[in-house]
Amino acid sequence: MKLELFINFDGNCLEALRFYENVFETKVGNLMRYSDAPAADGYEVSEKDKDRVMYAGLPLGDMVVMFSDAPDTGEFVRGNNVCPTLGFDNEAEIRKVYNALKKGGDVYMELQKTFFGELFAMVEDKFGIIWQLTLNAGA
Repeated sequence: MKLELFINFDGNCLEALRFYENVFETKVGNLMRYSDAPAADGYEVSEKDKDRVMYAGLPLGDMVVMFSDAPDTGEFVRGNNVCPTLGFDNEAEIRKVYNALKKGGDVYMELQKTFFGELFAMVEDKFGIIWQLTLNAGA
């Protein structure tokens, strides 16, 4: 299991990335906007979200911190925008952790296949921590 951080912004992710590139003397990799995502059943990117950053990785030390703009839903809460992300190498382990975290919590996205990973889920545990779980490709 690998622990990473995902930091969400409210439309100013690109500005933050440029700032952190300078601060930490590093370069952003894998920048993807919402408009770059492949079409999915029932999901359409709003005009407000199309230029927002869906994903970008910024190497910091031995890890890559992930950055994103939250969709423009009006639900962004500054201060609650850092999300621990766990990367798993086997399906049994991710399912075990997913099932344990969702007890007494809320599931924001069911464990499912996505265009960016074999399995992905987003769960708020009973303590209010929002976890992202991902099964690494090739697992």
